[in-house]
Amino acid sequence: MSEADRLAVASGVPSTTLMERAGAAVAKAAARLIGGRSAQGARIGVFCGPGNNGGDGFVAARHLRAEGFNVSVGLLGARSQLKGDAAWAAEAWGDAILPFDKVPLDEANLVISAIFGAGLSRDVDGDARTTILRLNDWTRRTRKPILAIDIPSGIDGSTGLVRGVAIEATQTITFFRLKPGHLLLPGQMHCGEISLVDIGIPESVLATINPQTFANGPALWGAHYPQPNVDGHKYKRGHALVLSGSLAHTGAARLSARGALRAGAGLVTVATPTDALAVHAAALTAIMTRVCDSAADLTELLGDKRKNVVVMGPGLGVGEATREFVLTALAQPDAPGEPRAVVLDADALTSFAGDAMTLASAIKASGKIVVFTPHDGEFAQLFSTKEGELRDHPQVELLASPSKLDRTRAGATLMGAILLLKGADTVVAEPNGRASINHGAPPWLATAGSGDVLSGIIGGLLAQAMPAFEAASAGTWLHAAAAREFGPGLIAEDIPEYLPPVLRRLLENDL
Repeated sequence: MSEADRLAVASGVPSTTLMERAGAAVAKAAARLIGGRSAQGARIGVFCGPGNNGGDGFVAARHLRAEGFNVSVGLLGARSQLKGDAAWAAEAWGDAILPFDKVPLDEANLVISAIFGAGLSRDVDGDARTTILRLNDWTRRTRKPILAIDIPSGIDGSTGLVRGVAIEATQTITFFRLKPGHLLLPGQMHCGEISLVDIGIPESVLATINPQTFANGPALWGAHYPQPNVDGHKYKRGHALVLSGSLAHTGAARLSARGALRAGAGLVTVATPTDALAVHAAALTAIMTRVCDSAADLTELLGDKRKNVVVMGPGLGVGEATREFVLTALAQPDAPGEPRAVVLDADALTSFAGDAMTLASAIKASGKIVVFTPHDGEFAQLFSTKEGELRDHPQVELLASPSKLDRTRAGATLMGAILLLKGADTVVAEPNGRASINHGAPPWLATAGSGDVLSGIIGGLLAQAMPAFEAASAGTWLHAAAAREFGPGLIAEDIPEYLPPVLRRLLENDL
């Protein structure tokens, strides 16, 4: 964002104009939060830091005062230390500037937090820490709103991490583009409602900045989404093969297979051990079954190169047999110019715990399209550094980074695969660093088996030749959208059944 501001100024937009527009937008948002013109005379406290975030606060205060609101402004530090646009904004305010602890809160109807912006890179301490704690206590006690400028003060805009303490905002107003900290946890939980405002930074600056992090949604991958054609048939839509575990662990594979079918795969087969065949045959209708007791059986199944996606891991079991299945699938030849895709989840990853380099070598030798879908625990197990080659790998520090973006990118680079790190802020990354962050997933997705469905949805999209990064991102988004469509009380079996209305709106460009 600093570069975006610089490029905007270089293109002829004065920096004070950007600040004026930002502050005016904040003032409008503040007026809406407390009732607009009907609330003239309401009391507002504005807490400004020493940088440009504070400058935006001074501008907002000036506009609110002009609208008839009773505004008090506090400043972190001495006014004489303000520089550049922040000093200009304070001068234009032209009224009393108080220490933070003198800004009255008892009668305040709204607080504007302009202490630190998205560029914060150190822990909050001193008066700023005391004030943030005071404001959080005030909003919890009174249930009156805090409006954050750019990002809640105390949130690292690059990682979403809390730098010691952070404002608990009712609404956050930010400019030009969202920052990772708005979407990643725990920052996402501090933002409240997020509003994005255009302040006149030209779109053309993006070509120079070349951002590699994207908010996940149809705008990112919609152009690659497989569109059904009138002359299409099931063989054109791919054939997904889902490996099943033993008799006592068959449900996960069926959930995954159902997800693949609902996502549009033309055919789906569950490869099942002999002892579980009867259970699957009784439970499945549109999904086929084939016996697969060994790696040799899998080799035979994959001799049919029309089976262009393999999903393995859900309920498969942890151990040597699963390792052999994974390595066998990666070793099979592909149809010319059509590399088979492999989705690895759950047990398929945990079976390589502490031995990620063996799996990475097999992936890179295979030339296949591979997508990993771990949650944090599986990620930590896979990339355990207690033993093995990984201890001295150049990516090892990033794999343990507190930044979810950094961890996911490092894992994708190390493995030479698409890595999807699950959670309420699922991150998808490819080895070249491009990443998407999903946001707005409903909390009821945290239910047994939902991850199995996700692996199947991604497999179903890959079967239709959707590019891997886009398929993983789209699958994540669709998974969450189907859960929202159902609502509270969701169980994993519901997710595939609630994909159709979401897909209908997606294909009708109504999302």
